[in-house]
Amino acid sequence: MTDRANPWRLPVAVAQIPETGLQRDLEADRATLDAMAAVAGLREILSANASFEVTPQSGGRFHVAGRVRARVGQTCVVTLDPIENDIDETIDLIFAPPEQIPQLATLVDDAAESEDDIPDPPEPIENGMIDLGRLATDVLFLAIDPYPRKPDAVFEPVVVAADPEDHPFAALKALQLDDKPSSGKKPGKR
Repeated sequence: MTDRANPWRLPVAVAQIPETGLQRDLEADRATLDAMAAVAGLREILSANASFEVTPQSGGRFHVAGRVRARVGQTCVVTLDPIENDIDETIDLIFAPPEQIPQLATLVDDAAESEDDIPDPPEPIENGMIDLGRLATDVLFLAIDPYPRKPDAVFEPVVVAADPEDHPFAALKALQLDDKPSSGKKPGKR
């Protein structure tokens, strides 16, 4: 059974990860692909798979590295034709116990002030679990092109012929015509 908000799930209990680490491969089934497409607002997701290496680190932290690949069906924003796009994203994250997150986030902020490469902030380990399916889904969703277009699609705006009466001062001209006296004489004082 799939969860509407998190259709692709593979929770891994961190207590069961061996010291040597573990490797997991995921392949989304048709029901999961359809549910993910609905959540992402896509025409369809044709395939999605992920491969992860989870390695324990000191302090109860875990390094998760891997790759997410997918083929998604979208609609070209220029031609409105159906198109397919490939997604191939790498993952390199640290998961940490929730109580370590503020301290580790401070280290990331400090690194941002230096000229060194800025590491990503750690992700929290929730209820002793790392959900590799949810991680794969998040990475896939972030990689989707929000404005997909066919390689040869060119947007050409509609050209409208200019109306000679349509200009910034047209309203003033209309007022000027309305204010002219009908007799041609200037109104005098009485």
